[in-house]
Amino acid sequence: MTDRLTAREIVALVADDATFAELPDPVREPTGSAGSAPDGPLGWPGYDAARARAAERTGERESVVCGTALVEGVRAVLIAFEFGFLGGSLGERTGDRLVSAYAHARAHRLPVVPLVATGGSRMQEGMLALTQLQRVTRESVLTREAGLPQIAVVRDPTTGGGWATLGAGADVVLALPGAQVGFAGSRVRPADADPAAYTAEAQAAAGAVDAVVPPEELRDTLGRWLRLLTRPSTTPAAPPKPLGTGTGASTGTGPAPGPAGLPATGWDAVLRARSPERPRAGAYLDAYFTHRVAIDGDRCGGTDPQGMLCGFGDHEGRTVAYAAQTGTATRPAGYRTAARLIRLADRLGIPVLTLVDTPGAANDAEAERQGAGAAIADLFAAVAAARTPVTTLVVGEGGSGGALALAAPGNTWATPDSYFSVIAPELAAAILKRPPHEVESTADQLRVRPQDLVDLGVVRGVVGARDRTRDDG
Repeated sequence: MTDRLTAREIVALVADDATFAELPDPVREPTGSAGSAPDGPLGWPGYDAARARAAERTGERESVVCGTALVEGVRAVLIAFEFGFLGGSLGERTGDRLVSAYAHARAHRLPVVPLVATGGSRMQEGMLALTQLQRVTRESVLTREAGLPQIAVVRDPTTGGGWATLGAGADVVLALPGAQVGFAGSRVRPADADPAAYTAEAQAAAGAVDAVVPPEELRDTLGRWLRLLTRPSTTPAAPPKPLGTGTGASTGTGPAPGPAGLPATGWDAVLRARSPERPRAGAYLDAYFTHRVAIDGDRCGGTDPQGMLCGFGDHEGRTVAYAAQTGTATRPAGYRTAARLIRLADRLGIPVLTLVDTPGAANDAEAERQGAGAAIADLFAAVAAARTPVTTLVVGEGGSGGALALAAPGNTWATPDSYFSVIAPELAAAILKRPPHEVESTADQLRVRPQDLVDLGVVRGVVGARDRTRDDG
């Protein structure tokens, strides 16, 4: 890690010039506080002197500096930890400042940006310091319930209760490169612990950090996140326009399209959806959004970057959240990340777009050990419970429940290059003990074509195909 930034330096790094206004110190009752008796509530010998030295060395009166500022034009409450003040530790007075900062954010409807660098709770105040974590968590919960986003930046080091509350408990977690990040600090880990496991990069790989951001990009990245997460809307996202309709006909990799560009048979629909030339999620997201930012990880130790893309983007001047399958078998971590995305968007009042494209959920032994069933169930529940509008477009394969979990009931659309099925035609034929040459006719029986799905009432319409929309849509 490079030289550690002070609280004032990190504020200057992220805040627009001359916009930071520090919040006043909260007033504490004279009894029971860290400063009401010599050497604090425990009478810890030398505690007052240590605080005085910390104040002289850093120029700060406590381990956090709280205030408001513009970040790329968006006003937010900034909570900057000063690691030089007793290791950025949390004591009662720290807790007072944090509570006051969160209350100010709710009163003025501002997002909260903790800029965390802390070694944990202040041992000189004993359990009174540790219980500040409960106070901070309560404030974070109230702020979440108020529909205000919290975007944490974890610096070097971020350990202990500060990581487990203000850091890992935020809606979005960004980290500076090389930062030491983990619940266990360097002096309390097992002697044989691998230090590489306690880094920002390791936490990103484990799904606990959304992105590692270089200092020179931090203000721009934070500003983009703040703009996107502070624009609620009640209007559903429009389904994207189809890309590459009838791909197989032009490449020789699939059947020619039927009338109105739709597949002629069920097997034609399957071949078109499976064509390697068909556009995937990345192409759809690039065409739909002016710009976008990604969340990554399920906060349970897993990521699925090859199977599920999640984040927020700008579409025609408003924010839309997205969760998009990429055409591969979706891993449990992918389902959990999508559920996390949908719940966050729901809390912030941001409409959601989901793209369905998977042959099905991953079904290997490791997926079962990672809780595939529970992860899919959680995504079904997140979609079902969402109050914000969810729009779904099936852009390729719709493989059974692993695809349906991401689909919005009553607001799912399909492209001409897609199909949706209770089971893959090959597997259906195998279960029915049919010979291989009957797979194609089985696909017809399953009625998997996009126009069949409209007729069945499963999807509202086929985007880009004339006259293929349900009358009630």
